[in-house]
Amino acid sequence: MTFKLCPACLVAVLIPVLNLRPSHAADPRIFSDIEYASIDGQSLKLDLYLPEIKHPALVVWVHGGAWRGGSKSEGVPSAKFVAAGYAVASVDYRLSPIAPFPAQIHDIKAAVRFLRARAGDYGFDPTRMAIAGSSAGGHLAALAGVTNNHKELEGTVGNDRNQSSEVRAIVSLYGASNLMTILAQSQPKGLQMRVPALQLLLGGQPKDKPNLARLASPVAHVDAGDPPLLLIHGDADPQMPPEQSHELAAAYTKAGASVTLEIIPGAVHGGTQFYDPRRFYLIRRFLDEALR
Repeated sequence: MTFKLCPACLVAVLIPVLNLRPSHAADPRIFSDIEYASIDGQSLKLDLYLPEIKHPALVVWVHGGAWRGGSKSEGVPSAKFVAAGYAVASVDYRLSPIAPFPAQIHDIKAAVRFLRARAGDYGFDPTRMAIAGSSAGGHLAALAGVTNNHKELEGTVGNDRNQSSEVRAIVSLYGASNLMTILAQSQPKGLQMRVPALQLLLGGQPKDKPNLARLASPVAHVDAGDPPLLLIHGDADPQMPPEQSHELAAAYTKAGASVTLEIIPGAVHGGTQFYDPRRFYLIRRFLDEALR
């Protein structure tokens, strides 16, 4: 005897079992090239992706590119977030060949303030904002998340300085956390990229710019009041040492803050494994709990 289950019944059975939500929108509403600030003649822009639900939480996405490349249109998993019911704001920031650190973090915090000020215009919930990113974007997302009200890192970019740049959750995918230890932990392939990238970012190597390197290191700013953090890193990453995520997780644990570290066996620097069903379920569950 063959037992058949109708498609609607199958969905009804599987969603509770897997703790999944149905997709909220196949095609998000997209607002492209929104200017959130202008500095030194450069227009800073973001793209906003909105699901077809009322008052969604917002994920601010920070792109990677070794701090010197990349853009808001590259690598953002907007479709997955929107299908899970989240709005996404993918942010451009000044790259290191144009402006050294702390310009990047000043811009990202300005974008968060801009978005909070205009949440009512676009319909997302300003009380439920997270920040996420990959590679250099993961580093900047973590740094933004753990430095609320840090005078040197808040900056004066944008017109919404009366707004808070605080976020309620952080997701860092294979990002840096300690610029003072990163080179000692790096493989030869990683050094080929990391040495010139740090030179541009800091205007010198970390040993020559220790105060600036520490300022740019999330591990140096962690305290018990920081937002929950999710770290995902491959243990075979040739570019960003997985020890960087272990260091940040250890700093969170020592401070008594909430942290989850997911190490993917055999994973390198990026790839589909970081957004496969298992890992995206982990990301979505983490955000659901942190932003509920």
